[in-house]
Amino acid sequence: MDRLRIGVIGLGWFGEIHCDAIIGTPSLELASLCTRTEGRLEELGKKYGVKKLHKDYKDMLADPDIDAVSITTMWDQHTDITIDALKAGKHVFLEKPMASTVADCEKIIAASKGAKGILQIGHIVRFNPRYRAAKKAISEGAIGKILSLSSRRNIPAAWTPEILNKIGPIVGDAIHDTDIMLWLTGDTIVSAYAQTTDMRGLKYPDIGQTMYRFKSGATATLETVWCMPEHTPFDIDERMTVIGTEGLIHIQDTFPNLGIVTKTTGVRSPDTTYWPEFDGYRGGALREEFLYFADCALRGIQPTVSTPVDAMRALEATLAAEESARTGQVVKI
Repeated sequence: MDRLRIGVIGLGWFGEIHCDAIIGTPSLELASLCTRTEGRLEELGKKYGVKKLHKDYKDMLADPDIDAVSITTMWDQHTDITIDALKAGKHVFLEKPMASTVADCEKIIAASKGAKGILQIGHIVRFNPRYRAAKKAISEGAIGKILSLSSRRNIPAAWTPEILNKIGPIVGDAIHDTDIMLWLTGDTIVSAYAQTTDMRGLKYPDIGQTMYRFKSGATATLETVWCMPEHTPFDIDERMTVIGTEGLIHIQDTFPNLGIVTKTTGVRSPDTTYWPEFDGYRGGALREEFLYFADCALRGIQPTVSTPVDAMRALEATLAAEESARTGQVVKI
């Protein structure tokens, strides 16, 4: 077999982006779709020419022609679907956050052990070439011992009203930087302190500011603002600085790495890294993730770039930060 037949479970905005990336990945065939919303199911079935459409994910898992699934439902729905998919012998690509509790992460990890299919968690930033280059430099000892890390991952307010009724900025977005900091340092986080600010009265606050202490003594600060002005001309303001005893690394993605100026829109800076759209499909880091997932599955090896245990540790730290924001206390991990 040189191609996996994959189904997507959960067809919100990011589930559709997954589909756009899958159709441009030669080692994958988009073969099945699942959502409880019938109109959405029919719409995307027609868009992608997919005939196997399901309102119940268990019907997809029962199909012997489906080799793999991509799970893009809400994070608090991941556990049962993932465990059922692994029990059904499917390869599983599970979007981050891995689950909504550490206990559920542990259940998923337990189910993955001895399963026929592989399990990959979708921590996409590990497939951003800038962070991969930083990881390589740090592994080669280029900046010595890491002392301090800082990150910024801010997005416009127009993106977030619906999202903020489902998940907050710390677990929703700072989890990316948390995961990358754990990856770059090879360290563990021992305490978290965070503050949040509610600007619009939604279910979750608009702003999260987080501080971590690592076992090595290194410190980190993470800024996550989900309410940049609506006319901000870029999709994301993403940066990270890593300071070591012998040097430093600065990573900057959008803000902007591409500027387009027109009479009607003024200046805008579209995404060129994570899932840019070219020729009718999504490329970038998301496509690289799927290429890696398919390669591991076809070769029968577990992914090592992003492991379930890594994903659990990132969730554990961000949940501790959210607890700190609620209580006003430093939370030990």
